[in-house]
Amino acid sequence: QVQLVESGGGLVQAGGSLRLSCTASGSIFSINTMGWYRQAPGKQRELVATITSESRSNYADSVKGRVIIFRDSAPNTVYLQMYSLKPEDTAVYYCYVHANIDTSLSYDYWGQGTQVTVSS
Repeated sequence: QVQLVESGGGLVQAGGSLRLSCTASGSIFSINTMGWYRQAPGKQRELVATITSESRSNYADSVKGRVIIFRDSAPNTVYLQMYSLKPEDTAVYYCYVHANIDTSLSYDYWGQGTQVTVSS
């Protein structure tokens, strides 16, 4: 089993900053991609940013220039640094990991989500 523990959500005023973190642990052989998705009330879950094991990052257009994703190899942690937050960034943010549990099997894993609320 693989467990994802998220932290860093909360309430912030528009224009403020937050840093989310997510640590993966458990039966992990290696991690390919880590990232963050978000889901606002009444909307579908959407990509925020991902980063590969080679540190290639990908950002949603809506957050480019305001968000930085980075990771530590040990202990399998990914961070999402958010700046200039807007009310439309309000959502539950979910950590995502695509991990190999052995040399031939890989799965997607999701965290339980952390609430980010941006007040105007």
